[in-house]
Amino acid sequence: MTQAPARPASTRREHDREIVALAVPAFGALVAEPLFVLADSAIVGHLGTAQLAGLGVASALLTTAVSVFVFLAYATTAAVARRVGAGDLPAAIRQGMDGIWLALLLGAAVITVTLPTAPAVVDLFGASPTAAPYATTYLRISALGIPAMLVVLAATGVLRGLQDTRTPLYVAVGGFVANAVLNAGLVYGAGLGIAGSAWGTVTAQCGMAAVYLTVVVRGARKHGASLRPDVAGIRASAQAGAPLLVRTLSLRAILMIATAVAARLGDADIAAHQIVLSLWSLLAFALDAIAIAGQAIIGRYLGAEDAEGARAACRRMVQWGIAVGAALGLLVAVARPVFLPLFTGDPAVTDTALPALLVVALSQPLCGVVFVLDGVLMGASDGPYLAWAMLLTLAVFTPAALLVPAFGGGLTALWGAMTLMMAVRMLTLWLRARSGRWLVTGATRR
Repeated sequence: MTQAPARPASTRREHDREIVALAVPAFGALVAEPLFVLADSAIVGHLGTAQLAGLGVASALLTTAVSVFVFLAYATTAAVARRVGAGDLPAAIRQGMDGIWLALLLGAAVITVTLPTAPAVVDLFGASPTAAPYATTYLRISALGIPAMLVVLAATGVLRGLQDTRTPLYVAVGGFVANAVLNAGLVYGAGLGIAGSAWGTVTAQCGMAAVYLTVVVRGARKHGASLRPDVAGIRASAQAGAPLLVRTLSLRAILMIATAVAARLGDADIAAHQIVLSLWSLLAFALDAIAIAGQAIIGRYLGAEDAEGARAACRRMVQWGIAVGAALGLLVAVARPVFLPLFTGDPAVTDTALPALLVVALSQPLCGVVFVLDGVLMGASDGPYLAWAMLLTLAVFTPAALLVPAFGGGLTALWGAMTLMMAVRMLTLWLRARSGRWLVTGATRR
């Protein structure tokens, strides 16, 4: 980014307080979400291996499907925050309602496709004959909760745009507790088996969506915003989300390619890769929390037509990203010999994972910059650039990853390719941030 006059320490402290106030609850909500799957796995696992295997296949499909639609949260956050910055709360909530209506339409479409195709999709993903019936049952029932899951994404974006990350934290924690209680009661108390787990999760998701809708509807009535679907507004939400969908699909493709390459390296390598990838994903939650704060703060500054304030906030968040990334990297480097035995007792897997984890540790400051700038550009509604940048990153990463086994490289080399991927992302994002072309002010990005 271009240099600007240093802002007073009081302004930096103000940025720090705002970043912490938004990022800490956001981190809690992000961590709570994966606990749904963990709770389901712990409860279903006692039913038998086939049931647990079926849950594994179905939950992987559901997680992938929902992650594809995460743009509902990202695009809505930016659009709502801009209108908040412009001082137009009715328009902000109206924009949020458009995102929620889009989520309902997409959820209905996913149900329509999933229910009849569930057995074929389960077979396509290689479920064994004993696990396939359980996977199909869980997938079909859980698909009924997808509209609620997408509403949760969109409504989370609304509240983040309104500078509220505490409510999503409370809803996520409440949803996790309800999910665990319902699952235990329906699986064992009612004797419904894996179907009970699916129904418990669907019920918890619908409850979360109902809470969000209550909060948003209350805000709409307070500020006189319409709750009716608006075709133009829904279309605008879809257009804003489309580039972010391309970005997300490209990132998912990178992770799938990395896993496929690790599988070709051998059993010890794919096992070690799964451990390393799990830790990398956990670290990403901490950095993504700062990115979420960035989406809300940058959108608000640009909506208020304060380009210099947005630039200063971006600079401060990058400093936060580097500092948090360095701290996480140091923690991983020091704790990796203690961390690995929690997941495996196989010396071959441990020996393979140790150097790869060191690569992950060293790359965390770089990851911090990437996540923050990604959030900043999302907050600026700069989706088209993010889409093209991620497609370029995919084009660079794919041959680099595929060359790892060709040249006899191992898991450490593969994670070197992953670090290259993050370096390319940082370069593209830094060039955009430095150019200032993302600093488009106003209630909408024209």
